[in-house]
Amino acid sequence: MTRAPENPTESTIFLLHEVRAQAPLVQCLTNAVVTNITANALLALGAAPAMVDIPGEAGPFARVASGVLINLGTPAADQRDAMREAAAAATASGTPWVLDPVAIGALPVRTSLAAELKAQRPSLVRGNASEIIAFDGAGAGGRGVDATDGVEDAVASARRVAREVGGIVAVSGPVDVVTDGAREVRLGNGDALLTRITGGGCALGAVMAAFAGVTRDRFAATVAAITVYNLAAELAAERAAGPGTFAPLFLDELSRIDADTVRARAVIA
Repeated sequence: MTRAPENPTESTIFLLHEVRAQAPLVQCLTNAVVTNITANALLALGAAPAMVDIPGEAGPFARVASGVLINLGTPAADQRDAMREAAAAATASGTPWVLDPVAIGALPVRTSLAAELKAQRPSLVRGNASEIIAFDGAGAGGRGVDATDGVEDAVASARRVAREVGGIVAVSGPVDVVTDGAREVRLGNGDALLTRITGGGCALGAVMAAFAGVTRDRFAATVAAITVYNLAAELAAERAAGPGTFAPLFLDELSRIDADTVRARAVIA
């Protein structure tokens, strides 16, 4: 794998090109509500989705995938077993994998599962502020999938989690924070309409797995994935009449976002 440039904007452009050139195969063990938008977001971006989430297949597939997403949105019993299997196989084989600890804290089944998966050392963790604080063991979670904490309130927890797992943590909000426990950046693109469609946050985890699948620089991959994803949302929102028209426009923008747009509009600080 070629190393991305140091400049984060140029790195984002480079990695977007690599995703489209390499078409990374992304295994998605995700929730039943968001499978369609997750697959479509990957396809629009130029990656290849694979919804392989049953025991006996999840582990072997994780070994050959470019990246893996594990999203705890609707963790039925068989899928929980498949998640454990995929996480162990991905860690053992060096496949980058993303953990999205959806709605952990107040709900016991997913909270316990998140703790198990944390021990497998996810490459990347993505969640809202309340989920990241709960994942750190420092809070009770939010209101279902909605955060009740601010992004800046979660930064200390994000740093601790990143150091504990040896990976990257992304806290989603009006301004996203990405940290590896030492470095951190703030990403200012996006639009609130992402929060008004099903899967607006969950599909981002799959996009992060796609970018992580084309580079060993997982910090750069995370920054690039979020920047591209949020820029597409920003552009779609400018033409949308509301959530119903936003969703298809968002996929269109993911498919055509280019270097000039990233250079002109990316907010990376």
